[in-house]
Amino acid sequence: MDPFDVLVVGAGPTGLTLATLLARQGRSVCVVERHADLYPLPRAVHLDGEVFRILHEVGVGDAFAEVSRATRGLQLVDARHRVLARFERDAETPAGLPEANLFDQPELEKLLRKNLAEWPAVTLLSGAEVTELTQDAGQVTATIRGSSTDQVTAKYAVGCDGANSLVRRVIGATQRPLGFEQRWLVVDVRSPAEFGAWDGVHQVCDPRRASTYMRIGPDRYRFEIRLHDDESPDDFAGLAELRVLIDPWAGAVPDDQLEILRATEYTFRAGIADTWRDRRILIAGDAAHLTPPFIGQGMCAGLRDAMNLAWKLAAVIDGHASATLLDSYQAERRPHAETLIRLAVILGRAMTGGGAAAAVARRAILAVVRHVPGVAAKVLDATSPRLEGPLVDKRLAGKARGTLLPLVRVGPDLVDRLLGPGFAVVAITGTDLPDRVHRVLVDPVHQLGVWLEDLDASWALIRPDRTVHAVGRSTAALAPALATFGRTA
Repeated sequence: MDPFDVLVVGAGPTGLTLATLLARQGRSVCVVERHADLYPLPRAVHLDGEVFRILHEVGVGDAFAEVSRATRGLQLVDARHRVLARFERDAETPAGLPEANLFDQPELEKLLRKNLAEWPAVTLLSGAEVTELTQDAGQVTATIRGSSTDQVTAKYAVGCDGANSLVRRVIGATQRPLGFEQRWLVVDVRSPAEFGAWDGVHQVCDPRRASTYMRIGPDRYRFEIRLHDDESPDDFAGLAELRVLIDPWAGAVPDDQLEILRATEYTFRAGIADTWRDRRILIAGDAAHLTPPFIGQGMCAGLRDAMNLAWKLAAVIDGHASATLLDSYQAERRPHAETLIRLAVILGRAMTGGGAAAAVARRAILAVVRHVPGVAAKVLDATSPRLEGPLVDKRLAGKARGTLLPLVRVGPDLVDRLLGPGFAVVAITGTDLPDRVHRVLVDPVHQLGVWLEDLDASWALIRPDRTVHAVGRSTAALAPALATFGRTA
């Protein structure tokens, strides 16, 4: 059997997204997943508007909208559930996508798997486990257990195999702790009842019993409660014991309208791998970074990894770039991932740190801070930062260089659908462009036309991950920007 272009280890959201993006780039992919079927219970429950954009990119955005729930933002409350601060998101992005979305992870994975099955160049091996991974100058070889296929060979391999990643160990990477580890009880409840709480995420800032509550669907609710050192999940094995923890929100709901789907201990950790690549083997998602859940960015970071990495792998495999292009993956993604992890740690400590004196100080500080303009935007902002490095053309001016192209609609379509899976130029109608470049033309009065004029530009060169590589007004300046891709992408 000819080797696959890419072996993806792990069929969670990161692995499924990466495999789909690679398939869209024309690559053959083998995905190996140790679970025989979907893991049935929710883990991640939140994604933001930027990551919703990625779901549209892989083809499940409209379907995801049907199974997700827009949420209003975040509120911090004290031990008596008095509001300390409320940070509300904008309802929608300029393209009409909700800024904050709650969902049931198995529903998302079901959509991603169904969509992946539409690509004949992708093979999914479920109930199979990679037990050994080796590489040489030409390919990667995986030994498989639990499948009729004993071995899989590929030009490259990406470990999307979670916090206990085999692939991370294979490349000799170390998960560097970032100063946070706590035991929490995660409780998922189904109920037809309306709890009547504010329709956003509730964080209880109580050092004696920090907790989180959110509604993730029409009849689904998530509670996360910090465990004391002398407690175990067995102490909350029944509904009567759990009611002590969830009654601040569910207290008015009768027992017969509360179905406990699970009550499981999770250890929330913060960490980031020191190395994300060894020659032909890379890691992504939880294998590369662990984020406490307090800002809902764990799964989001993994999908951003996939979006950044897929086009680079395709370019290298196609011979349009040297393998050194893959060094830019960690250089571009790690700073953002680490920034979000540290933000989650800060919020986690704010929820759980100190004693009574700290709680009084927290209330006083937040009473002032919540009224400061722009604070809400900072607290909730997970926007990918400006990228730097050799893939972003510094010869061409523009404050948008290295940022994401604004996601707006051009006619009835999201601009990303018109851009396609490769490199493209967004330009004002009438701009003289080279014949060989794919382009999306907009009127000067269109949102993107106004955006370009604000940059004193008539065109913007866009990478496949929707990052603005360069902008300019002179079409002569476009040639060196395109030449950059000719050399490195």
